[in-house]
Amino acid sequence: MRDQVYAAQTIQLERYRRLPIRWNSELFGSYLRTHAALDKASAELLQVTLDSLGLSMRAYDRILKLARTIADLEASADIQSRHVAEAIQYRQLDRQYIVTEEPG
Repeated sequence: MRDQVYAAQTIQLERYRRLPIRWNSELFGSYLRTHAALDKASAELLQVTLDSLGLSMRAYDRILKLARTIADLEASADIQSRHVAEAIQYRQLDRQYIVTEEPG
């Protein structure tokens, strides 16, 4: 796994070498739309999920960044539906943890 992470970091550093960002987590605005573009099926999956779960556009962007990172970990140039689905699952786990966590 460590090798996959180093490879993904290298991919990101190369992708953003001429930009004012270095990592997928820093993507915003047009950079996000350019470097984390979705095909039609992936975009529809994400939109249906946002609508059904009532997620915000901020959540949309976070899922998109995570899907880009998952694709990088697989050395995939394009974000595919499975990357979006995995990112959505992680987002749901975050929400479940936050809701069920008790202070203390």
